[in-house]
Amino acid sequence: MIDVIVAGGGPTGLMLASELRLHGVRVCVLEKQAQPTGVVRALGLHVRSIEVMDQRGLLERFLKHGRQYRVGGFFAAIDKPWPDDMDTGHSYTLGIPQPLTDRLLAERATELGAEIRRGGELVGLSQDEDGVTAELADGTRLRSRYLVGCDGGRSTVRRLLGVAFPGEPSRIETLIGEMAVDVPQDELTAVMAEVRKTQRRFGFMPLGDGMYRVVVPAEGVAEDRSVPPALEEFKQQLRTIAGTDFGVHSPRWLSRFGDATRQAERYRVGRVLLAGDAAHIHPPTGGQGLNLGVQDAFNLGWKLAAEVNGWAPEGLLDSYHTERHPVAADVLDNTRAQMQLMSTEPGPQAVRRLLSELMDFDEVNRYLIEKITAIGVRYDFGGGHELLGRRLRDVQLKQGRLYELMHGGRGLLLDQTGRLSVEGWADRVDHVVDVSEELDVPAVLLRPDGHVAWAGEEQRDLLARLPQWFGAAAG
Repeated sequence: MIDVIVAGGGPTGLMLASELRLHGVRVCVLEKQAQPTGVVRALGLHVRSIEVMDQRGLLERFLKHGRQYRVGGFFAAIDKPWPDDMDTGHSYTLGIPQPLTDRLLAERATELGAEIRRGGELVGLSQDEDGVTAELADGTRLRSRYLVGCDGGRSTVRRLLGVAFPGEPSRIETLIGEMAVDVPQDELTAVMAEVRKTQRRFGFMPLGDGMYRVVVPAEGVAEDRSVPPALEEFKQQLRTIAGTDFGVHSPRWLSRFGDATRQAERYRVGRVLLAGDAAHIHPPTGGQGLNLGVQDAFNLGWKLAAEVNGWAPEGLLDSYHTERHPVAADVLDNTRAQMQLMSTEPGPQAVRRLLSELMDFDEVNRYLIEKITAIGVRYDFGGGHELLGRRLRDVQLKQGRLYELMHGGRGLLLDQTGRLSVEGWADRVDHVVDVSEELDVPAVLLRPDGHVAWAGEEQRDLLARLPQWFGAAAG
């Protein structure tokens, strides 16, 4: 029997497969597309996702293929500078197209021993007290202990589970694609600058070799957004919005997206769970979608592995929903707000001007960018130290960096006192005695996802917290 079937081979599913394999879990990824897509739906990684890659020793691979940016404008395209002194060792955005992210994560999952079945479309599932049966389009049946739906906004898994997906349908639609342009760059720049004074859902991003990523508002909402637009539709909308179609031609790909905002009521039904776009959809403002899914997987992976491997404390797997559902709800809210701020109507434009003034205060600008980049996330672990529930930044230690110690996906006790012990949990938690001038607390216990589960200096207090996250002591 397979331990976990992951339905969907996008960034969320591939990240989850890698996290599970770090703990020896047998994983099969089912991806219905026979070949990887060339459609670039996401353009990069935000700070928290960059930290995630660093925590697992993957960042160098991404840096090799990406480009670092420290530019503002992520919140509703309001042009403010990137904040100084953000609480991270990676204060930048990494520009890297999604097909490259998919490829790098697939390589990682394969290296760790995950099976990826392309052309494996899930069409049915049932579960009992012992496991899940997945039915594929070709009639194959697979049996697993758990199944996770990472199969996108139109999730088959979510539909088969009957999980409600409340929210708002698309009211506006945007066309997007990559194509060649036949006008001089200075002319394109001038027209774009004029149009973007009022129309924020419009733009041309140069890709090299005369090709551009083109974004323009659609005329209405298509009945079926899975059907790509024709080039002529792009031309017509460009003429309507900008007064010219810029001579666009030779498209590599064309697509459309709406502003629907929905969230699954439950992320778990028995032995089946939801992650990524299968659990939540929202407008792409701020570039948060791919990042939110990767971070779902990072939260879920070690918890599901603990369940499979038999040491999970009661309620650990359910804490995936408890922690991640509010995070996604906050993203849905901030994208709703951003879409309002990008409206051309007088009221939203007045609010936009006011918010732009407020963002001149460093604290406001930083707060909003921390929302977009997810480094402001704090899980509710109850009262205690101010670090409790937060992810810990990569701090410099006397013998190296903190994130270099987290590549194996285990818990970590960073002990600056040298007096503490994780005896009984050493098979799940690493004990590192080292010091850091950047950490003003005697010791911290980190979960495998880097969030602080305990901070203090008393062994008795530590022993009270270890079972909550890492189960009963061995032996």
